[in-house]
Amino acid sequence: MASGRDSDPTLGYLTRKETEVKLPRPTRVKNKTPAQIQITAEQILREARERQEAEIRPPKQKITDSTELGDYRLRKRKEFEDLIRRVRWNKSVWVKYAKWEESQKDFTRARSVWERALEVDYRDHTMWLKYADFEMKNKFVNHARNVWDRAVMLLPRVDQLWYKYIHMEEMLGNVAGARQIFERWMSWQPDQQGWLSYIKYELRYNEIERAREIFERFVDRHPKVGAWIRYAKFEMKNGEIARARNCYERAVEKLGDDEEAEELFVAFAEFEEKCKETERARCIYKYALDHIPKGRAEELYKKFVAFEKQYGDREGIEDAIVGKRRFQYEDEVRKNPLNYDAWFDYIRLEETAGNKERIEDVYERAIANIPPAQEKRYWQRYIYLWINYVLYEELDAQDIDRTRNIYNLCLKIIPHDKFSFAKIWLMAAQFEIRQLDLDRARRILGSAIGKAPKDKIFKKYIEIELQLGNIDRCRKLYQKYLEWSPEHCYAWSKFAELERSLAETERARSIFELAIDQPALDMPELLWKAYIDFEISEGEYERTRALYERLLNRTKHLKVWISYAKFEASAMEQGFQDSDVQESDYEQKRKCLQRARGVFERALSYFRTSAPELKEERAMLLEEWLNIENSFGELGDVDLVRVKLPKKLKKRRHIETEDGPAGYEEYIDYLFPEETQTTNLKILEAAYKWKKQKIVSDED
Repeated sequence: MASGRDSDPTLGYLTRKETEVKLPRPTRVKNKTPAQIQITAEQILREARERQEAEIRPPKQKITDSTELGDYRLRKRKEFEDLIRRVRWNKSVWVKYAKWEESQKDFTRARSVWERALEVDYRDHTMWLKYADFEMKNKFVNHARNVWDRAVMLLPRVDQLWYKYIHMEEMLGNVAGARQIFERWMSWQPDQQGWLSYIKYELRYNEIERAREIFERFVDRHPKVGAWIRYAKFEMKNGEIARARNCYERAVEKLGDDEEAEELFVAFAEFEEKCKETERARCIYKYALDHIPKGRAEELYKKFVAFEKQYGDREGIEDAIVGKRRFQYEDEVRKNPLNYDAWFDYIRLEETAGNKERIEDVYERAIANIPPAQEKRYWQRYIYLWINYVLYEELDAQDIDRTRNIYNLCLKIIPHDKFSFAKIWLMAAQFEIRQLDLDRARRILGSAIGKAPKDKIFKKYIEIELQLGNIDRCRKLYQKYLEWSPEHCYAWSKFAELERSLAETERARSIFELAIDQPALDMPELLWKAYIDFEISEGEYERTRALYERLLNRTKHLKVWISYAKFEASAMEQGFQDSDVQESDYEQKRKCLQRARGVFERALSYFRTSAPELKEERAMLLEEWLNIENSFGELGDVDLVRVKLPKKLKKRRHIETEDGPAGYEEYIDYLFPEETQTTNLKILEAAYKWKKQKIVSDED
């Protein structure tokens, strides 16, 4: 931690000395005359190219007899086994091992590898899928059944396992077996998709009665509006109108007060409308409008108006409903054209009416009312008029050219030099992606980064390029991102994470090094933690220790000490071993405990000498030390820490306010063992001094 004279709150964890810019000394050129032979940069590059050594490639091996084949297999198996011992948790190693054994046509060994892989983590359903795929691909049907049975027994909530199992049985023509598997699955009460798959399966074999029975169980397990509507449509499709009507009636009885009741009534009325029962449909609409709250009946009301337009007095409906409300909204927007809420309501009314020309006219009039002040808070409501406009043109009107023109006009109107809206930029780019025009999308996002760079724009652009697999573009974008905001720890971490996912360990490490060398960071603790976790995951324990030491040079925070000690205590659990000899578990634990103790001793010494006022932190450090000693069982020495634990004392102190003292408050103080000895010595010294004074006074 920096000393008082060097500390500066604006520097964060750095000292003033670390932030000084050291410029190189200017070299004096003694002879400034040009050389006789001038060498160009092209010549230097060409010479470097000529002197470049050829790439060394491993020789190709050809196996000629069974002995060489046996040696090759033995060597490969040893490589795989060594790799598994090092990274037992890495599933891709197991998969490669098993596939290699399969390629050697040694199916028993391949099966053994799969079984060992499942012992490591049987909860990973992808391993089960690959295992079963291996058995099926090599036509071991009974083995595959055995794998599927174990998989669905251990992981019954993973739907993909059930689907694959059933698909295999169906492909084999075992209809009864597939039905039995469905029944086993249904006993676990899966989600709606599982039930619907069972129903579709029965319908593929024209088992209508079985499908009807499953529908009954389905609506019993999932009493939702969507389930009942599916049941009724199934009956309607099979020509059972009476049964379909009965389904709707039962659904209304059970779910008449449900939040999704509106959808149910609309479906019921449309069913009656298809059956040419106009009066029945009208009664259903009226019943629904009387029983459903007005806030949840917008879609129902819209459907009812459309129904009356089709079967009732169209002019009366238009005049009574739309005309009156249109007049009210026109009056409101005339009085205050900047009342955007009134414009939203007016647009919603016109969209309900469905007249495209009227809708576009109202949108154009609304967006013409630009806010008078160029401040973002005045534009936040206005910008949603543009958003709604482009969504209407794209989704409802399906006019692609007009949508593109609206986006361009909106981006021109916004004063990007003062503020901008990342949402508009991203929507415009996503629109172009939906039109399969990646070049336009990239130009839009590039303009956004040039005119108004924001975190959201960078993140989305990088996400798009990453999905497209353009790694070089992602790297360039991260460089731009960090040039714009070098203090952003999130960007540094994600950049390093990208490189790590590409197995570019040195690149990721270099990025972390650049990040922690930045003069200012918004969340340096997260960056340091990510760097340390990265080195631990790579198994670089010496690098991790060096990182902790560098971090301690910058800050002596309690959490850093505790994290360092916990790392040392748990290093052997990650497979810590010497260079040549594998140590016993006991010896490993003892060494880890010693290293952890060393860290705690250093931390305790620092808090005792350099920061004696941080008593609470010191007490917390000792508590953590005690917990670690406990966790090591017989190896741990609890008494070593207990003698250092402080006593908790309740004390009182004045509460100082601007008007003077305002009473007392209680607080917890800590008295450490060495402080107790010092106190006792002070008491003896005072008593001896008093005795001496008394003797002198008696003599006088």
